Amino acid sequence: MGRRMMRLDEADPKGLVRESYRIDGISGGECRSIFIDWALSLKPGVESDEALRVVLAEYAMAAPDHPMTKVLTEALVRPEPPRRRGGRAARLGA
Repeated sequence: MGRRMMRLDEADPKGLVRESYRIDGISGGECRSIFIDWALSLKPGVESDEALRVVLAEYAMAAPDHPMTKVLTEALVRPEPPRRRGGRAARLGA
């Protein structure tokens, strides 16, 4: 049995991402705020990376230069793991 594809209504349950693409002149900061609200609105058990890919596939193709497209794309990039900064070895120059 294969895994079923996530539906758009599961990926954007309140329609927040959809509405962000409809707002004329929306800023990057406003898109980040909407993104946080969107992420918090996902039901437990919904994979956020999969939901991101679903909303990107649905909305970003038609608006590649939209600030929300940038926010969603950046959310898929994993940060580098933190590196040690300081501690005894740093103080001793080892």
